[in-house]
Amino acid sequence: MALYAIGDIQGCYDELRSLLDVLRFDPVADRLWFTGDLVNRGPESLATLRFVRDLGECAVIVLGNHDLHLLAVARGQSPLKRKDTLQPVLDAPDRDELLDWLQGRPLLHHDPGLDLTLLHAGLPPQWSVATARALAAEVEAVLREGDGDAYFSHMYGDTPEQWDVGLEGWARLRFITNCLTRMRYCTADGRLVLGSKGPPGTQLPGALPWFGVPGRVSAGERIVCGHWSALGYVNRTDLLALDTGCLWGGTLTAMRLDGAGGPWQVDCAGVARPSG
Repeated sequence: MALYAIGDIQGCYDELRSLLDVLRFDPVADRLWFTGDLVNRGPESLATLRFVRDLGECAVIVLGNHDLHLLAVARGQSPLKRKDTLQPVLDAPDRDELLDWLQGRPLLHHDPGLDLTLLHAGLPPQWSVATARALAAEVEAVLREGDGDAYFSHMYGDTPEQWDVGLEGWARLRFITNCLTRMRYCTADGRLVLGSKGPPGTQLPGALPWFGVPGRVSAGERIVCGHWSALGYVNRTDLLALDTGCLWGGTLTAMRLDGAGGPWQVDCAGVARPSG
């Protein structure tokens, strides 16, 4: 059995199948972790959703910002954006089953045996992985058992900028969501800088990559993430970043998590150079 992590697909279904062929993926024996953003901007979000959903228990998926956006549109809480390619999902005869399945996915997955944590974007410097797990569960409970429509109506926005244990209500859930699905940069004291999307060196003054903040509480904990195509592939002892810009003409990347191997990559017929 092998466990592989795969970066952001964003509807690039053909590239996903090609990558699985390269891995010689066996759904009976092997397992997959997906870093989120299964859908949007690419040409085949519907096929991607159906395929990954049908993988069943052999796949773990965390929600990304584009996955949440699809759900917000489908629940009538956001309009489609000009570059969205989500209409085939919205028109599909099995849309309800697919969307209900997607809404039940976590924002964070932790494997204590491997001491690995999967999330889409990042963590503010004040959070340990244990704290992030507990906070992700607050959002997941609303999505699965609470008022999901109200959540999606309050999800969008860049405030609050900084974590405070006293945050309550939708502001608290929005901050948690922004960290786990949108953040790339923050200041040394943990203020989110959501306007910076390019590679390190292009950010606004005072902004640091979230994983580069001195003294962050989660330093040393092993995190697998995606979301940041302009950052590209990073493999170090505490961070595995796997969004290599498939959508933008880069590659789709996989890495083995339970042993040596990788990265494996397939070229992608994207529409632009790697970008946020």
